[in-house]
Amino acid sequence: MRHRTLALPVLLAALVCAVAPACPTAAAVPSNRVMIPTLREWTAGSGSFTFGAASRIVVDAITQPSGATFAADLLALTGRTVPVVNGGTAQAGDIRLAGGSTDAQLGEEGYRLTVGASVTVDARTDTGAFYGTRSLLQLIKQSPSIPAGTGRDWPRKAERGLMVDNGRKFFTARWLRDHIKDLAYLKLNYFHLHFSDNLGFRIESSGHPEIVSAQRLTKRELAELISLAAQYHVTIVPEIDFPGHMDTILAAHPDLKLVSSGGTVNHGFIDLANERSYALMRDLIDEFLPLFPGPYWHLGADEYVTNYGAYPQLLTYARAHYGPTATAKDAYYGFINWANTIVRAGGKTMRMWNDGIKPGDGTVTPASSIVVDHWTNAGLTPQQLLGRGHQLMNSAYHPTYYVLGGPKPNVTALYETWNPDLFEGGTTITDPSRNSGAKIHVWCDSPNAETEDQVAAGIRDALRGLAQQTWGTPKAAPTYAAFQSMIATIGRAPGYAASPAGNLAVGRPTSASSVETPAFPAASATDGEPGTRWSSAYTDAEWLRVDLGADQSIGRVVLKWEAAYGKAYRLETSDNGSAWTTIYSTANGDGGVDDLTGLSGRGRYLRVQGVTRGTGWGYSLFELEAFAGGTDLARGKTAVASSTETADFPAAYAVDGNAATRWSSLHSDPQWLRVDLGATYSVTHVRLSWETAYGRAYQLQLSGDGATWTTIYSTATGDGGVDDLTGLSGSGRYLRVNGTARATRWGYSLWTVEVYA
Repeated sequence: MRHRTLALPVLLAALVCAVAPACPTAAAVPSNRVMIPTLREWTAGSGSFTFGAASRIVVDAITQPSGATFAADLLALTGRTVPVVNGGTAQAGDIRLAGGSTDAQLGEEGYRLTVGASVTVDARTDTGAFYGTRSLLQLIKQSPSIPAGTGRDWPRKAERGLMVDNGRKFFTARWLRDHIKDLAYLKLNYFHLHFSDNLGFRIESSGHPEIVSAQRLTKRELAELISLAAQYHVTIVPEIDFPGHMDTILAAHPDLKLVSSGGTVNHGFIDLANERSYALMRDLIDEFLPLFPGPYWHLGADEYVTNYGAYPQLLTYARAHYGPTATAKDAYYGFINWANTIVRAGGKTMRMWNDGIKPGDGTVTPASSIVVDHWTNAGLTPQQLLGRGHQLMNSAYHPTYYVLGGPKPNVTALYETWNPDLFEGGTTITDPSRNSGAKIHVWCDSPNAETEDQVAAGIRDALRGLAQQTWGTPKAAPTYAAFQSMIATIGRAPGYAASPAGNLAVGRPTSASSVETPAFPAASATDGEPGTRWSSAYTDAEWLRVDLGADQSIGRVVLKWEAAYGKAYRLETSDNGSAWTTIYSTANGDGGVDDLTGLSGRGRYLRVQGVTRGTGWGYSLFELEAFAGGTDLARGKTAVASSTETADFPAAYAVDGNAATRWSSLHSDPQWLRVDLGATYSVTHVRLSWETAYGRAYQLQLSGDGATWTTIYSTATGDGGVDDLTGLSGSGRYLRVNGTARATRWGYSLWTVEVYA
């Protein structure tokens, strides 16, 4: 779908300025800091704010939701629990979120940022306050101290985001959750999920289970995604693609496939001359439309029939329904309006791709209320679509399409010369307010060409370029090459979990003795991205250091070397970053992946100290991963549970070492998960990685026989996320997580249970 290679347009800076509301030249950010996107306005003040142990988040009735999310993100970013206080006066070190601003220019998503001894985010809405907290997260990630000043900020475009083809390639719920957080971190607010295509139908269906692929999202996972998206102010836009690209659906309904006059069966086109086709499509719209609380439903409606003369039944149907002068193409246009009526009756606005809307080929006109995503120059121009009354989104093939096994965005052009009002082929419109925005598109034409983590790495920089362009504030760097160092500094959103479960180093502040170029910063070794790396200068005594945020027991370190590896190096830990203790050394490194287990170290800081390079280059690491306390005694062991929600979430998934699989229980209390460690161990450390459905009250229990249990840890105030429980004391062969009070209406759900001696 939408995968043809088109001629790359010439994007001239003069044209960009001609169509943009402004061509700002001076970046607005606090001194010596970077932000993506930058602020619209900033005036430096005197002094600074410091985020510290006594800092609080002060909220009011409007900003309570964003205050709670901000606190959770600060915990993920800094390891520090920050109290949220309702009302009151901000003290030095506090961050106050205030709603109800009378500054009309801020709109729904804007905010005013005032930095002094405390910080105040003023906004008209909770959404505006939320975006203020995204700026603060980026600033605090760089330093707990923020230079004083005042600024205002609001976006240029209302819709800014990402589309993912989850029909051809299955993207796990974990991947989708990560990207909801990452989109919000960049002030992107639109997540278009293409759930069906020729290779898959990826949502559980109670009405038509026969069409659902083995790899699919359950309705519960979907509900959790929608809930998380609402928390992060991201709108999920669902697409079930009709009337083309329906191969998976029609495989179970072959009698509805469109057949040409010559007898050729098209396996992806549904027959719009068959009334039973409409019944099937209505079933699916009626089942899934209510699941999505957002304002939109995407019909797809792309790449249907091109030679309508080959299907005389469409002409017969069109003239029977739309009059004697109707064309065969009117069967398609009439279908669009039929679907639009259903969608509007459901309280939503319909969207579609633009390629099927052409001039002069029908008597029926698609309803002007439909929003059109313009991706190709086939059919009406953007300006002609505006003339028909449509609102647009710029989905230009160049530079927003990321195709697995095919073309990728020209990120340099996206950042330096493109802007969201420059449509495919360099076309423009006279009224930019009729263009809602733009998004990056992931199309999985060759679904096995890349893993989902490779896709995440591949789109990271394009999303950051799009964020800057659609927010539309002054650029901090004039060139993409300079912008890349900002990308590395900002990193991923707090809580982005693409790295293996339990990795203590991911997203932590990282520094190095040197970098080869700004394109290979220290932070790239701990960003969880398989395609980014740190590279040093070409000398032997180079080092990479990560601040783990708190004293940690380190039992395993994984070094993923690029071709320039360390022949001799040491792993060292430190409490203070100055006095170092060696926990591993080698003089025989051979590159590749060094998975170093059985280590015994402790400290807040971990350093890779180079001694001798393995090549004429420097040292280069794709990833440095650190894990607690030695061997995970639970991994791969036998696990049983009191119940499972469905067969898709068995107990074994909590101990399989895969951060993307999980155990989930029935929706009742109590429930338990039990692991047979295979032998008796003294347990000192357990790490629980909860899914959204977590335990508010639970106990950790040990047993020698699986019948008599001793509690070694208990809580009634669990808050989900990752519970890293150290300093435990107990002995047993069996470990049980015994849940007594759920925190949600769902059951208990654990991605991983790790156990260490």
